[in-house]
Amino acid sequence: MIIDFHTHTFPDAIARTAVDKLQAASHTRPFSDGTAEGLRASMLRAGIAWSLVLPVATSPRQVPHINDAAIRLNGEKRCLLSLGGMHPDYPDPEREMERLRAAGIKGVKVHPPYQGVAMDDPRYLRILKTAAALDMMVVTHAGLDVGLPGAEQAAPEKIRRAVDAVPQATLVLAHMGGWRCWEQVERLLPDTPVLLDTSFSLGVMTPNGDGKLRTQKELRMLSPASFVGLVRLFGADRVLFGTDSPWSDQAAYLEQFRALPLTDGEKAGILGENAARLLFS
Repeated sequence: MIIDFHTHTFPDAIARTAVDKLQAASHTRPFSDGTAEGLRASMLRAGIAWSLVLPVATSPRQVPHINDAAIRLNGEKRCLLSLGGMHPDYPDPEREMERLRAAGIKGVKVHPPYQGVAMDDPRYLRILKTAAALDMMVVTHAGLDVGLPGAEQAAPEKIRRAVDAVPQATLVLAHMGGWRCWEQVERLLPDTPVLLDTSFSLGVMTPNGDGKLRTQKELRMLSPASFVGLVRLFGADRVLFGTDSPWSDQAAYLEQFRALPLTDGEKAGILGENAARLLFS
């Protein structure tokens, strides 16, 4: 069973606007229309059994509405699961996360660059402590962000300080631990209990045609050898397959991953077994 641990959708009414805005900021091309049905169609083409939707609350007032939608989506039981969203300025994360846990939601997504707060800020530490107490996970954007040049709120050193402060938390770092900060990831994070997802880390970015991304250096992500090196450094049992759909083509990304020189056991764990333990146990 293949599980894509890192995807995004938007409500049908705003999906077009949201995707257009994000591709303009990131200068990259989307591969679906950003709707739940668009993601399901992509999964069918790729042979993916489940996708995990990771909502991002860019303001505190969005949190309850995002979480209501996550609860509804999970109730459909149609090959999509969603985490909740949390914002560091939400006034009562404990109560909201208790509501999510009672509804069967396994964790929350945060995004330090989009939320404008450093990962080691006490507000995020409060979220991590609450998640640990409730046996929930926290998934965070990690590293730089293609749409916010220079934003360092999720740099590996800040993540390291957050983990040291709340080592009992189950923390999943997107983009193989820190997008375009992979040397620091190798140096600072292997001895921590964090997990990594593979999203937006293999191959090259696909420009949206506006001419802003021009050089191979701007487009390149991890090489196959570097990617495998990170997997082996952290251990394949701590890595989760994710594509960042709609910003990667799920079928093509899966093909790239399968071509890597990993063992069949490592691939099986990353493609689904590790995620299943977090989502279905």
